[in-house]
Amino acid sequence: MDNKRDLLILGGGLVGMTLALAAAKKGFSSHVIDRADPAELTAEGFDGRASAISTASWNLFTNIGLAGALEEHACPIASIAVTDQMKPGRIDFQPEPHEGSLGRMFANRTLRLAFFEAARAEPLIAWHARTEIAARDRTEHGVFATSTGGERFEAALMVAAEGRNSPTRGEAGIKLAKWEYGHRAIVGGLTHERPHGNVAWEIFYPAGPFALLPMLDAEDGSHRSALVWTVDEKDAAGVLKLADRAFLAEVEKRMGNVFGAITGVGARASFPLGFHHTAKITDHRLALIGDAAHGIHPIAGQGLNLGLRDVGALVEVLEEGALLGLDPGDAQGLARYERWRGLDSFMVALATDGLTRLFGIPGPAASAVRRLGMSGVQRLPALKKWFMDEARGVSGDLPELLRG
Repeated sequence: MDNKRDLLILGGGLVGMTLALAAAKKGFSSHVIDRADPAELTAEGFDGRASAISTASWNLFTNIGLAGALEEHACPIASIAVTDQMKPGRIDFQPEPHEGSLGRMFANRTLRLAFFEAARAEPLIAWHARTEIAARDRTEHGVFATSTGGERFEAALMVAAEGRNSPTRGEAGIKLAKWEYGHRAIVGGLTHERPHGNVAWEIFYPAGPFALLPMLDAEDGSHRSALVWTVDEKDAAGVLKLADRAFLAEVEKRMGNVFGAITGVGARASFPLGFHHTAKITDHRLALIGDAAHGIHPIAGQGLNLGLRDVGALVEVLEEGALLGLDPGDAQGLARYERWRGLDSFMVALATDGLTRLFGIPGPAASAVRRLGMSGVQRLPALKKWFMDEARGVSGDLPELLRG
């Protein structure tokens, strides 16, 4: 049997690996078990996805020693432009100079490379890649997982970080509310004629949001942005099959002339969009984090950041429990994690779902009402600041690791 550790983290993606690294900084050891091959996950052009890292999440990376390896790869988000179909009445979110940026954009591959390198150098992390779990067991005194190859792993607390279709959550019988939006997100990288000026664009159409997210210029100086284009499920296959010229023509039609001519598009991929939220995020010696606990629409770019808030809260609860001499799987600590994260994640999920539905109402009358509302927000600095604080992740009861 492998040595017993504090945490048995099932899922070594961005959220699961961040938990392992953050826990290690506080002295907690972990097994991280993931079925994927790290070489495939970090291959150039693996999935084309990029992530917006909020101010609070960047504080977490700074506090656990990852910021130094990531800073040179970050593209700051200086402002966010929100518009209904590129018509008059948009909102411009731009923080005060002393508040810094609204976030930073990273290619997911860049994040994975930094996390995996840090994990390999951390003696408190036992990383088991390309490992499939055949059985899970939670007892009064500990938790166990057995791989298909017969390896057995033991810890005090099991953490499900396997994503939206978490088998650990399913085995625990934790119920969840879920529905599909009937949309898919098409993602890819664009190169364009004019610089983006570090502006993120959220352009709403009845079929769904069309987001342009600033990325660092390529080595040859060409200007780049990440595209997240929501299309109806029935149209997704056809959009993906479009030749590059036709695809770019459709993109240019939706974004106007904000970046000049679109000169190129990278590999495209698509992902189904849905909502789910669990009835609870803990069970006996079990905690759920990230998409295993809540899956939201990417409309506000908060999915990963919500999972990183889970990480900060769980590590803080574990640290407080250790000071009292409590086991990492102690029911009192898990109850505090449940109270702390359950409501906050639910409210964010509801807000993103509401925005998705609000901007999805078709027709000129609905568009006119939305634009009137956005014009009102544009003229109210206090309300704009509230929205920006939410986007930066600096509102509410923040875990210590996510504070500046």
